[in-house]
Amino acid sequence: MTRPGTAAPVVVVGAGPVGLLLACELRAAGVPVVLVERLARPMTESRAGQLSSLTAELLHERGFGALLDSAGHEPRAHFGGVGLDLSGLDSPFAGQWKVPQYRTEAALGERARERGATVLRETELTGLDAPEGDEGPLMCEVRDPGGVRRIAARYVVGCDGAGSTVRRLAGFPVTATAATRELLRADVTGVRIRDRRFERLPGGLAVAATREGVTRVMMHAAGRPVTARTEPPGFDEVVRRWAEVTGEDISGGTPVWLDAFDNARGQADRYRRGRVLLAGDAAHWHLPIGGQALNTGLQDAVNLGWKLAATVNGWAAPGLLDSYHAERHPVAARVLTHVTAQELLLLGGAAADPLLAVLTELTGLPGVHTQLAATAANLEDRYGRPGTRITGRRLAHLRLRTGTGPLRTTGPRPVLVRLTPAAPGPDTPGPDTPGPDPYGPDTDGLGRYGVPVRHAIDEDGSLPGITTLLLRPDGYVAWADDSEEDLDQAVATLLDAEGRKRNASL
Repeated sequence: MTRPGTAAPVVVVGAGPVGLLLACELRAAGVPVVLVERLARPMTESRAGQLSSLTAELLHERGFGALLDSAGHEPRAHFGGVGLDLSGLDSPFAGQWKVPQYRTEAALGERARERGATVLRETELTGLDAPEGDEGPLMCEVRDPGGVRRIAARYVVGCDGAGSTVRRLAGFPVTATAATRELLRADVTGVRIRDRRFERLPGGLAVAATREGVTRVMMHAAGRPVTARTEPPGFDEVVRRWAEVTGEDISGGTPVWLDAFDNARGQADRYRRGRVLLAGDAAHWHLPIGGQALNTGLQDAVNLGWKLAATVNGWAAPGLLDSYHAERHPVAARVLTHVTAQELLLLGGAAADPLLAVLTELTGLPGVHTQLAATAANLEDRYGRPGTRITGRRLAHLRLRTGTGPLRTTGPRPVLVRLTPAAPGPDTPGPDTPGPDPYGPDTDGLGRYGVPVRHAIDEDGSLPGITTLLLRPDGYVAWADDSEEDLDQAVATLLDAEGRKRNASL
């Protein structure tokens, strides 16, 4: 029997890191959200263990400094096993930030609960009825220990992994490639083996790293077919595969966590179908190399969060929510291409040796090295129409200062920044001063564009010829120029006419 239902503007399916960060973004904008999660409790496995430079920037801006402080900083990354130095990248968080995924998930979960998100655990989505057009609620049928009930939602977001139920029920078309290779990995205590970053051996690939008494081993046995699995491998299988690849015996260790994964890859052709959207592994999935799956998913959540909140709250310009797909689909497509290339280098055996030699030679060229390093750090993404050199990019690396401190580049809604050649005068509450509005409009108020206005000085002189910036809530530059000739059109891509009026009343 179906029990009485509930309702929420947004239902997010999947309470992993991506779903939790999306919930945090929605709640920060005042949007009620219900998370549906089939697992009874949060995961405890390390899984993806690193955050990229861009992800670290985004989390720091959202107050997760303690999580980053606990992370190990690694100034290097790799592309297909070829080392890359990230320390010279133009980011305050250049490098990789080593933190077990369960810690990231725990920090995001605590924030989501603090902000009032409803998390329904041991609850599985079993049905999704979507009416035609934009009228009527989406009906989510869920099953929990008490039986079946229905949740009505205006929007549903699938953050439920590569095997996404939301994607299947909503009928999203995908472009996918079946698995041809399998890798095993395990966290083991009580073993002593040397660390290996990416050791290519005649029998396959081996990786090992020991931290705090736990050794992570990962291996690919060349030539072995993919095993159809319904559960993780046993430790005895991991022991056999490790010996097959390396000749070493780890049978005396104690397994903490065991996992198998493959090189299946795919991407939803669209990230939105009506009022159903996808993010993270539900939208794109691939071999986990370099933490790209987790990081791309968290960046999806940031991009989608403010756009979905703006749509629910009624100030979004027409087409703003569609820009989520337009901006994030190409990013994941590029990641898939890079991951596939790295797979060939790492797992292609002797046939890949000439390619590896050429790539190693090319990365000695500064331009090639910088490009690959920035890509590994997720700093090459650019959104929107071409404009000035900073249009579509973030300002995290620039020193822009208001009268109360560094300019806060993210917030609840778009903001207009006017750069002045001298230090700005007194300002209203800013990033270091508590207040109801973290942007704090200055004496110019909303001006004629319907967005808050801030004055700032470019302390490094890094924006010559730029006098006005339009910042999106996620910190990306929507528009930049030395005049305001086309500014009204740029604002219209973010705010509708009613949205400007609502801003004026805030």
